[in-house]
Amino acid sequence: MLIETLTADRALAVVRAPRIDDPAALCRALAAGGIRTVEFTFTTPGVEAVIAAAAAEPHGALVGAGTVTDARTAEAAIAAGARFLVTPGISEGAAAVARDARVPIMLGALSPTEVMRAVELGSAAVKIFPASTVGPGHLKDLRGPFPGVPFVPSGGLHADNAAQWMAAGALAVTAGSSVVSAKDIEAAAWDAVTERARAFSRAATA
Repeated sequence: MLIETLTADRALAVVRAPRIDDPAALCRALAAGGIRTVEFTFTTPGVEAVIAAAAAEPHGALVGAGTVTDARTAEAAIAAGARFLVTPGISEGAAAVARDARVPIMLGALSPTEVMRAVELGSAAVKIFPASTVGPGHLKDLRGPFPGVPFVPSGGLHADNAAQWMAAGALAVTAGSSVVSAKDIEAAAWDAVTERARAFSRAATA
């Protein structure tokens, strides 16, 4: 389901905020703008409750957990209802938990060695992070030895550079605070979120 949705939308949203009172409404706003994969990160206080609330309501989005750094956070995310996991780097513990639970995981990598390890550990797609430090050319170079690996760059992406990453060979691109800001979440500015999601989605699928 994760890869199918990313292939269709070419984008996912990473949500980081001090407080998220209505995660289901946020998911609805993102889905209305064409981004149906939503990653709530463990840098958000009480993220397990946020994931559980989002997963409990119909809104057309696939809810997952990000900044999963070890087996413990992987277990907590899955128990809360996360349908996929994302890590900032290689975590064998999180990969093992995901494999046992049959939940797709997207392991973070930057170097060819890390990409190979992520693939060995069963990563459904490989997150290139931090993407902003290397640029689209790095992804294009990785595509040479790894033509069959789905790559999802994350960090520093926005509507103005999403197309460059897609042209370099990304399966999908990650929308962060340029689409979902803590300020908009606090104000429940769902129309603004939808508009930014729509602009990002258009750029990713252009």
